[in-house]
Amino acid sequence: MNGGPGTSGKLGGGLLVAGTTSDAGKSVVTAGICRWLVRQGVRVAPFKAQNMSLNSFVTREGAEIGRAQAMQAAAARVEPTALMNPVLLKPGGERTSQVVLLGKPVGELSARGYHAGRQEQLLGTVTDCLAELRRTHDAVICEGAGSPAEINLRRTDIVNMGIARAARLPVVVVGDIDRGGVFASFFGTTALLSKEDQALVAGYLVNKFRGDVTLLEPGLDMLRTLTGRPTLGVLPYRHGLGIDEEDGLRVSLRGAVRESVVAPPHGADVLRVAVCAVPLMSNFTDVDALAAEPGVVVRFVDRAEELADADLVVLPGTRGTVRALTWLRERGLADALARRAAEGRPVLGICGGFQILGEHIDDEVESKAGAVAGLGLLPVRVRFAAGKTLARPVGEALGEPVEGYEIHHGVAEVTGGDEEFLDGCRVGSVWGTHWHGSLESDGFRRAFLRRVAADAGRAFVPAPDTRFGTLREEQLDLLGDLVEEHADTAALLRLIEEGVPEGLPFVPPGAP
Repeated sequence: MNGGPGTSGKLGGGLLVAGTTSDAGKSVVTAGICRWLVRQGVRVAPFKAQNMSLNSFVTREGAEIGRAQAMQAAAARVEPTALMNPVLLKPGGERTSQVVLLGKPVGELSARGYHAGRQEQLLGTVTDCLAELRRTHDAVICEGAGSPAEINLRRTDIVNMGIARAARLPVVVVGDIDRGGVFASFFGTTALLSKEDQALVAGYLVNKFRGDVTLLEPGLDMLRTLTGRPTLGVLPYRHGLGIDEEDGLRVSLRGAVRESVVAPPHGADVLRVAVCAVPLMSNFTDVDALAAEPGVVVRFVDRAEELADADLVVLPGTRGTVRALTWLRERGLADALARRAAEGRPVLGICGGFQILGEHIDDEVESKAGAVAGLGLLPVRVRFAAGKTLARPVGEALGEPVEGYEIHHGVAEVTGGDEEFLDGCRVGSVWGTHWHGSLESDGFRRAFLRRVAADAGRAFVPAPDTRFGTLREEQLDLLGDLVEEHADTAALLRLIEEGVPEGLPFVPPGAP
């Protein structure tokens, strides 16, 4: 890959990382390939045509994209932009999602309405974004969504074989062997694609393998005989590599928080953090930096009694503020939070959680519920606006510099409080802010945890040397190491540089 991008008018190389299922490891494999390439001096960018996620990020130009693509951009050591995730779908219920196009919300659509026409109309937009990235980079590593063999959705697909066909991208299919059935998944995925789509599938990557790889090799040989396609690597299982997952409870920095190994505390005590797993929870990655602290135990909870031993309760963001408020009341969590506030025990509300802690919510936009009483723990009144606030604020709190990002329709009017807090406020031991990501600022996080420990009566002392950004970089390097050490990097590079191999055989029966 010689010569600067765009110097000859030729597009840079590309590759699509697809998966046999959702959560097969597409996001982390894409990030790993990006990190491996950039360490080779390749100017690389990530791309996902369409992402469905409640975990999003705000770029420096004020565009909202999926956090997975922001993480992949960090792996590639480039600034994230809207081009990297032109379509973001943010579920707001069982059947509807907000459509974010090129970083800005453009409306709500049902799943049927989106797949019935709107999605197909966006193919030109996403191919233009991909082409622009390929003009300015040596390589673009694209991530698919779900499975490319979702034959009920193939006609309108723009994120798997649709974008691969439009851009003539070679496709590598990732399978999670830890789930079992990986050979059937590889074969079945290929055999359910049309002849034209199969012609782009260049090989497979086994993910999350445990054990002796020589025991797997006979199966890999048979798979090649059956499909005519090689397996380009067997990546071993590594705990805690689920960086910035799209959804679910896989909190990024250490994988599932429920499975994370907590380092010994720096002081005499641990600090227990309970995160209320509200419906339509968004940006739960806000607690990653807490989970990274030695001696901080983070868990997700959905029952009032689970708050009893918590030193800090976090109300996270949500795409359904009023719905989450109702859920808290129905489960007795609202009363438990009120008791905590009366007892001076710490509570932190972030974005939607901040809004819930306020006195009043007027929502004719998100839930269309109108006037709703909040929990009344903070002197805040919230009005939902049609426009969305997308910002990258910088400020100071507790004597420390803080950076964050904002993604919300609710406009908060703060009418009092003991002190201002990141454009929100504090009353007693209850804190609220619209800022996501603030806890990634190391000095501020330590200062906040010292206040929490004092209010909770814990002899917890934050470690003085935890650097969240450094930990994230180390983990991205681990992903790059996995690819470099366990994948056929020469074959991957040929695919990226030379495109789809000729003569890939058809595996019957093909798409019906």
